Amino acid sequence: MVFVQIREAKEGDCGNILRMIRELAEFEKLSDQVKIGEEDLRADGFGENPFYHCLVAESLPGPGESQEPCVVGYGLYYFIYSTWKGRNVYLEDIYVKPEYQGQGIGSKIIKKVAEVAVDKGCSQFRLSVLDWNKRAMDLYKALGAQDLTEAEGWHSFRFEGEVMRKLAGK
Repeated sequence: MVFVQIREAKEGDCGNILRMIRELAEFEKLSDQVKIGEEDLRADGFGENPFYHCLVAESLPGPGESQEPCVVGYGLYYFIYSTWKGRNVYLEDIYVKPEYQGQGIGSKIIKKVAEVAVDKGCSQFRLSVLDWNKRAMDLYKALGAQDLTEAEGWHSFRFEGEVMRKLAGK
């Protein structure tokens, strides 16, 4: 078992985060949808008014080991607002490299996001998962998450690209 610390991402982590974003997209069979680059991550997450926040899971060498710390997972989140409940946090991505899965690292990331949510006065912590990712759904349910599709019938929608520009009149 590897020792892992969960910490706030630094600007220098953007290369590792982007690599893991691409790995996650490949796992989700959506690789063609990744359009951002490392510079986008830097500009959008580390300026004066960041669009997102990110935690990284970093493996640390054991006593007597000479290896360097290594980023093995991440959780990218941002704040949203519910007109019914107030402040919320939304976990956009959570990913742990396959060779480190099954060691509780994903749970540690989720618990840290929950800690941030509580500290910021959020009433809810939200996330989405693809309907075929049973392993992730089982983890979220085991940690106490409620499946809103099952419980309330909510479905997610999005506008993007040309449709969004047309709606905006551009």
